[in-house]
Amino acid sequence: MPSHSCNMCGENLANSMGCKTTRATPFAALICPLDGGTLLRQDSHWRCEKGHCFDIAKEGYVNLLPVQNKRSRDPGDSKEMILARRRFLNAGHYQKIANALSARVLQHTSAESAMSCLDAGCGEGYYLRELIAAANGQCDIASIGLDISKWAVLSAAKQTVQSAWVVGSNANLPMTSDSVDVVLCMFGFPVYAEFSRVLKPGGILVLVESGIDHLRELREIIYPEVKVAEKNAPQAVAGFEHGDVQSVKFTIDLDSQEQIADLLVMTPHLYRASAQGREKAAQLQQLSLTIDATISVLQKTLS
Repeated sequence: MPSHSCNMCGENLANSMGCKTTRATPFAALICPLDGGTLLRQDSHWRCEKGHCFDIAKEGYVNLLPVQNKRSRDPGDSKEMILARRRFLNAGHYQKIANALSARVLQHTSAESAMSCLDAGCGEGYYLRELIAAANGQCDIASIGLDISKWAVLSAAKQTVQSAWVVGSNANLPMTSDSVDVVLCMFGFPVYAEFSRVLKPGGILVLVESGIDHLRELREIIYPEVKVAEKNAPQAVAGFEHGDVQSVKFTIDLDSQEQIADLLVMTPHLYRASAQGREKAAQLQQLSLTIDATISVLQKTLS
């Protein structure tokens, strides 16, 4: 059952905090989504011992999402959402979030000569690219981005070869157990059991979530009433210990209708807002916005 793609060569990610320089190693701890067997790279495809074969696409990604595991014909974010997100993020609007995230991950690698990092729900790959740039080739880190949207993974693979890119599901990660040092979950829905399975003992899960004021000004425009949810204390998660929590809060200025439209299209607010709310947003030519995010670290228990 062929798939499309991946150049599975997790290249140099690095930590500018003291790792010695080492040779980049491929991220190759992948498993067959059909039988759970180990996948081996053979020229332009990945194959398990039972003969299931997954082709590597010319763009450099591999599709490890079996048809029977799809809930729709084209799951995940649409092509339009991915293009909007790519334009918006590449313009640097969320750079401060990327900087804070990279610093936190690289802090974890400061005592390591090598590490592996999975971005679970990678979108078009912005945060892994920023991590690679922040690492600056100082140590050997194999990175892999996974998303259920083929459009997201295609976009990510086209923008960099310095990570492995996989179409797959967080509910059934096509990766061997205890194979990853860091898992990133960026504004997504964590699947704690699967994240715990693939993390090495002592590895960390880094969650980035929206704060209560995130995009508040936009929400006040497109919704009749903005409900402010209270942030509760972190709940215990089986297999993890809670670590530090960091707040990242700042203001951005969008100075064109195109930028505002891209922000709306790349978020769930496009579908949650009424037609009237979307029309109000379409009339805007500029908008100052609060960006409010929290970065939480959970460490997989050693036992």
